[in-house]
Parts: sequence; C-alpha cells; structure tokens
Amino acid sequence: MTRKRETSIYTAPRSSSEHEAAVAAFIRSRGVTRCPTACLARTQASVPAADRMALEQYEAGREQSRRSHIAATARALGLPVPQSSLC
Repeated sequence: MTRKRETSIYTAPRSSSEHEAAVAAFIRSRGVTRCPTACLARTQASVPAADRMALEQYEAGREQSRRSHIAATARALGLPVPQSSLC
C-alpha cells in the first residue's frame, strides 16, 4: 500500500513574526477558529459568571440527554427503565 506523502506547511520560524505567520497559515488552511476543548471542561482560570452559567446549563442538558438516551435504549430492548434515567 502506498501512502500519499503530505507536505508540511510548518517550517521552523526564525523570528516571532515568522512564527505568527506560520500559525496564521495553519489556522487558515485547517479552518481552526478556537480550541475545540475550550467549552468542554472546567478551567482553573477566572471565568465570568455568565460563562459559568452557560457551562452549567450545557452540562445539565448533556446529562438530561444521556438519561433520555439510556431510558429509550432500555425501552427498545424491553428492559426495565432505570429510575435515574426517567425525566
């Protein structure tokens, strides 16, 4: 099996401006706009109250979705629905 050789867009920069240009080129070519884990886990930094509330609502929504999925799967398999999965 032959693998297509990928060309690297990164070359060792010689100055901070070249480094910034290389990072910008990477972001443009890959479409990266932010850190993908920025909203998935709590942070040690000081976070505004509105952002903390949004994260708590997100976590609560994911937990509710998880419980609903467990209950639906149990019903589809003819199993008793766990009490913790009821809405």
